[in-house]
Amino acid sequence: MSFHDPGADDPLGLHGVVPPTITAFHGDESVDYETTAAHARFVVDRGVHGVFPLGTNGEFPLLTGEERQGVVEAVVDEVGGEVPVIAGVGAPSTYETITHAEHAESVGADGIVVVTPYYYPVDHEAALTHYRRVAEAVSLPVYVYHIPSKTGNELALETLDELAEIDTIVGVKDSSKNVPWLAQAIDAHPDMTFLAGSDSLLFTGLEIGCSGLVSAVANVFPELVVDVYEAYDDGDEERARELQSQVFDVRDAFKHGGGYMSGVKTALRLREFDAGPLRSPLRLKDDTSADEMREALEELDVL
Repeated sequence: MSFHDPGADDPLGLHGVVPPTITAFHGDESVDYETTAAHARFVVDRGVHGVFPLGTNGEFPLLTGEERQGVVEAVVDEVGGEVPVIAGVGAPSTYETITHAEHAESVGADGIVVVTPYYYPVDHEAALTHYRRVAEAVSLPVYVYHIPSKTGNELALETLDELAEIDTIVGVKDSSKNVPWLAQAIDAHPDMTFLAGSDSLLFTGLEIGCSGLVSAVANVFPELVVDVYEAYDDGDEERARELQSQVFDVRDAFKHGGGYMSGVKTALRLREFDAGPLRSPLRLKDDTSADEMREALEELDVL
């Protein structure tokens, strides 16, 4: 057993690269379920170890409840049984989160990812009650999604200590970029699975004990991020570190001339995978920014 193995409490043994797969749209911004499923197939065929529909890259806050359920069904139908499908079910209210969790279980998702409630502040007791009620509503393993920069709600380590006592809460996907927080959480809970949730911290996450990498870059270049993981897993830390540097460069290219989200879908087009637009108010890169990004990615030799 190595230091970055999944936690013993995690029945899925999540490890490796688990992209937060995209939600595809038609030109009118209606959900394109067929292409959404095809993207899950795209990353699975290129070696990833699991998929996470309805994360940030899946634009989940911009979807209706019915659309979110359709995305989970499409992805489970396409790749379920081949790799673990952990479905994002989080919402501002416990009520809606439970509705999504029950649906995910009913259609065959392997686990659920529950982002901390957002918009309204949530204190220690509210967070415990929220996660306890969601965990009790389904029998699936639950992964806490910690991304305080987007939700406005940071989990104290003491809160995580109590969440870890809930039987079916088996892991944490951390996108806080707070390395001391993550390192202390891993040290305190060796039986839980931890997933590094930022492309800037893939190598670092593995070094401090994460078993998996939830990488937006892997939505476009899954081979690159799988190489990071496999190099590290093979004990070639120097190679893993070099590849992390390449991921930094790809990440910078994605951000050029617009947000990271626009970089993912625009770059997918450069790989001849058209996932349509982002849902407004998000948008793809304009032609000038897209050309500059393509040149940067060609220089990096990833296209």
